[in-house]
Amino acid sequence: MSRLLNYIWMFLLISGIAAAAFNGRIEVVTAAALQSARDAVEICISMIGVMCLWLGLLKIGEKAGMVEALSRLVKPVTVRLFPSVPPDHPALGAIIMNISANILGLGSAATPFGLRAMKEMQELNGGRKEASEAMCTFLALNTSCITIIPATIIAVRVNFNSANPTEIVGPTIFATACAMVVATSADYLFRRANRRKS
Repeated sequence: MSRLLNYIWMFLLISGIAAAAFNGRIEVVTAAALQSARDAVEICISMIGVMCLWLGLLKIGEKAGMVEALSRLVKPVTVRLFPSVPPDHPALGAIIMNISANILGLGSAATPFGLRAMKEMQELNGGRKEASEAMCTFLALNTSCITIIPATIIAVRVNFNSANPTEIVGPTIFATACAMVVATSADYLFRRANRRKS
């Protein structure tokens, strides 16, 4: 998959340069590349303060036990979503912690739990190269998980002088909830269709 993305990016880059050269405006590509690099650095530096504030608040919530409390609420649902994973298996604990951290917008905390969950599920999968149903379900959930506090988007809106940078919270909760429902429903339907074939 990463190789395919590399080919796509290479094609876009080469075709853009070729189109600029064909039109005799190769200097536009150079100027745009330099300006974009400059803008990216400025945006990143200006977002540091807001990101530190939100991530600090979320870290306080994590230390205060918000993630553990949320994981207790999520556990009954995850047991039903992952019937092939034993309830007392470490994989289920890692899945629950990953989902809970994603819900709270703790992406940096969610990543290690996600990697651990995949490792544990691969052991349950018997070392096969084909992903198990539980792994596919987890990938769908991890990608589309509902987010309560979209810290990165808030930081970007603050950087561009939004009049109300936190007004995105409500629409984000709605959009990510819809995405999660669609992803889990599609996963369930594909699983049923796969079982019927086999």
